[in-house]
Amino acid sequence: MPLALLALAIGAFGIGTTEFVIMGLLPEVAGDYGVSIPTAGYLVTGYALGVMFGAPLMTVLGTKISRKRMLMLLMGLFIVGNLLSALAPAFSVMLIGRIGASLAHGAFFGIGSVVAADLVAPDKKAGAIAMMFTGLTIANVVGVPLGTLVGQSVGWRVTFGIVAALGVVGLVGIARLVPDMPKAEGVRLRHELAAFKNVQVLLAMAMTVLGFGGVFAAITYIAPMMTHVAGFADGSVTWLLVLFGLGMVGGNLVGGRFADRALMPMLYVSLGALAVVLALFTFTAHDKLLSAITIALIGALGFATVPPLQKRVLDQAHGAPTLASAVNIGAFNLGNALSAWLGGLVIAAGLGYTAPNWVGAALAAGALVLALASAALERRAGEPSTVSTGGAPAEQRTAVHH
Repeated sequence: MPLALLALAIGAFGIGTTEFVIMGLLPEVAGDYGVSIPTAGYLVTGYALGVMFGAPLMTVLGTKISRKRMLMLLMGLFIVGNLLSALAPAFSVMLIGRIGASLAHGAFFGIGSVVAADLVAPDKKAGAIAMMFTGLTIANVVGVPLGTLVGQSVGWRVTFGIVAALGVVGLVGIARLVPDMPKAEGVRLRHELAAFKNVQVLLAMAMTVLGFGGVFAAITYIAPMMTHVAGFADGSVTWLLVLFGLGMVGGNLVGGRFADRALMPMLYVSLGALAVVLALFTFTAHDKLLSAITIALIGALGFATVPPLQKRVLDQAHGAPTLASAVNIGAFNLGNALSAWLGGLVIAAGLGYTAPNWVGAALAAGALVLALASAALERRAGEPSTVSTGGAPAEQRTAVHH
C-alpha cells in the first residue's frame, strides 16, 4: 500500500475524532456557555446535517480542480472549523465552527475513496479504501477517549485545538505524499449526476443507509442500555465504546480484504450476521460479559460493510464516481440520524432500552434484502455482481499501480 494512504488515514483520524468527541464533552460545553444539554446537542445534530448536505455541495464545487488540491482545501476548511470551535466566544459561533468542519467530512471521504482506489491495482481497491477508513475507526479507539479525557481534565477548547493540529498534519501529508493524478478526460458535472440514474448506485446507497443505520440504532442508546439493563457503572461506558471501536478497526480491515475477493458475498455475510447479532443483543444486554462481546461484534460487522459498500458505489458509477462516492458518505450519516430517531421512538413508546436493537436488526435485514435484489438484477442483466459493469471505469484506467 502506498504511503499516500497514510496521509489520507491521518486526515480521517482527525475527522473521526472531531465528529464523536463532542458527545463526551457536551456537559462541559453546555456549562461553559450556560446552555442546556439538549441545546448543546445541536452541536451533534448540526454536524450530521452538515455532512449530509456538505458532501454533494463541496464535491460539486471541487469539480473544476484536481482531487489532490480539493483534499487540501477540505483539510484547510476542517482546520479553520475546529480552530473556530476552540476559540468561539459564544455558543452560536461554536455551532458555526462545527458546521464548517462538517462540510469537509463527506467530501473528504468521498474524494479520498476515489483517490485511494486509484492509487492501487484493481484487485486491491477495497483494501485501499479500508486503509483510509482505518483512520476513522482508530479515532474511536484512541482519539475520542483521549480527547474526552483531555477535555474533561484541562478544558474542551484544548481538545479542539489538538484536533485542528491533527488537521495540519493531515494537510501536510496530503501535500507531500498524494500524487497529482490526472483528471479523467471528458468527465463533467452532468456525468457525475448521471450516475444517480443507475439503479445499482441507488441500491448501494440504500444499503448504506439501512446497514449502517442498524449499527447506530443500538449504539446511540448504549449508555442507558448498559447502565440500566446490563448493570454497568456509568464510568464503564467509555471502555465499552473502546470495545466497539476495536471491533470497528478489525471489521474494517477484514471487510476491505475480502471485498476485493468477493464483494457481494462479503455483504451477504456481514449484513446477515449483523442482523442476527443485533437481534441477539436484546437478550445478551442483560449479561455484562455477553453484552461486551456483542458490542465488539456489532462494531466489527457494521464496519465490515463499509469498504464493500463504498467500492460498490465506485464500481457502479460508470466512470464518474466522485459525487456518488461523496453522497454515499452522507448516506452513512443519514442512516445514523434515521436509526437514532427510530430507536428513540420505540423507547418513548415504553418498549424498553433494548428495543432499539430490534430496530437495528430490522434495518440490517432490509439492507441484506436490497443486496440480494441488487445481485439478482445484475445477474438478470448478464453482469458479474462483484466487478464493475462495462469494464474498468474511465477514472480507474488512470490509476497509479504500485
